[in-house]
Amino acid sequence: MLRLPPEFQSVISPFSGVFSRPVWKKARLLLCAAICCPGSRTICNLLRTANLADDKTFHKYHRFLSRDKWSAISVSRILLFLLVTAFVPAGAPLVFGIDETIERRWGRMISKRAIYRDAVRSSASHFVKCSGLRWMSMMLLTPLPWLKKGCWALPVLTALCPSSRYWEERAQNRAHKTLTTWAGQILGWLARATSGLKRPVFLVGDGSYATFGLMIKAVACDVGLIVRMKMNSRLYHLPPPPVKGKRGPKPKKGKRILSMKARLTDKRIKWQEVTFSEWYGAKDKTMLITTGLSIWSSGSKGELVHLRWVLIKDPEGKMDPVLIGCTELNTSAEDAVRFFVRRWQVEVTFAEVRRHLGVETQRQWSDLAIERSTPLLMGLFSVVCLMAKPLFEADKLEMATTAWYDKTRYSLSDVLKAVRQQIWAVSNFSGTDKATLTKKLKAKIRYFEYLLTETIA
Repeated sequence: MLRLPPEFQSVISPFSGVFSRPVWKKARLLLCAAICCPGSRTICNLLRTANLADDKTFHKYHRFLSRDKWSAISVSRILLFLLVTAFVPAGAPLVFGIDETIERRWGRMISKRAIYRDAVRSSASHFVKCSGLRWMSMMLLTPLPWLKKGCWALPVLTALCPSSRYWEERAQNRAHKTLTTWAGQILGWLARATSGLKRPVFLVGDGSYATFGLMIKAVACDVGLIVRMKMNSRLYHLPPPPVKGKRGPKPKKGKRILSMKARLTDKRIKWQEVTFSEWYGAKDKTMLITTGLSIWSSGSKGELVHLRWVLIKDPEGKMDPVLIGCTELNTSAEDAVRFFVRRWQVEVTFAEVRRHLGVETQRQWSDLAIERSTPLLMGLFSVVCLMAKPLFEADKLEMATTAWYDKTRYSLSDVLKAVRQQIWAVSNFSGTDKATLTKKLKAKIRYFEYLLTETIA
């Protein structure tokens, strides 16, 4: 039977209040098995990993996802507080990233499955479709103790976002929820969950989240939304001060500012040279930036949003210019860019959970089981990082290196290997003699090491 070491028990014990005692017992075992399992994350494979292939009551473990009563929202809230307490320094701002991904799945019984553009396999000139489920995930973007520089994206909350076809065909009595609507709901949950922390909160997204509705909600929730904007966005000066004695309504905005494309070549624009130490890939990069406070207007609809815009230009000319907007006006341009660059780690996490934690290998068919399994595997990434912290402090976190790969940064494979080794070290199997047990453990450890070194290569 798989067991957790004492240092890991303190990590998962706060989650016990979400479950009843029998369900919590199943949750702990499945958690251990999901960490140690080298293959697909089906319930049957998890039971094999936990040496429960002969358990006649195997059906109760399937019910953990499909029938048992527990709240995924409550699990996400506890996970958020654990991550902030463990990794974010006191008083530091909380930076979150939000993005969506496609989980490739087939099956007629999957009601919320649809055909989407495969962003991983597609390019600007090549369009690839895939069948699957669309998920929106919010992740904490924070440095970790074993990182010399840069940060990781730790999943906190993941929600299933069905396509418009699903709402038209199967949920006719309910209004269609767009991606922006889902993002607004997640933003509202984030504001409520972090209200007691008394810290600045930022949410970073790509261009698809640059909408008036989401920005207006971010301002109302006191969350700084940082997004990429189009270069031709309609930006205006702040309204001039009211003229004493002049009648009529006060102006809501000033004249339109100089376009961003014109600013790139205008010699009157003052550029500030800033070196960022956490650029894409945790590299040092010197960029030119210029910033200002403006009003973003929708034009015909009359929607207005006050924001700080930052125009970024590469002095070497290797990158296209980027315009970002931040709803928190007091944020410096350097911080806005630094927080925005962290968003790339969300894509890295999506790739890691597919490669190491079995996302896209589940075989659940019921709606509830599907809506629970993927968020749990995403959250497993964060739980493993929480378990790795005491190992790093005890100097038990090793970096796997090879003669042909000069590795300088810890990866998820290193963290996962260390956590697995600790679980196997304290686990035992009743009814098995010591020699056989030792042989099995050595074989499993060799297999895990082979898998991890193979991924590095």
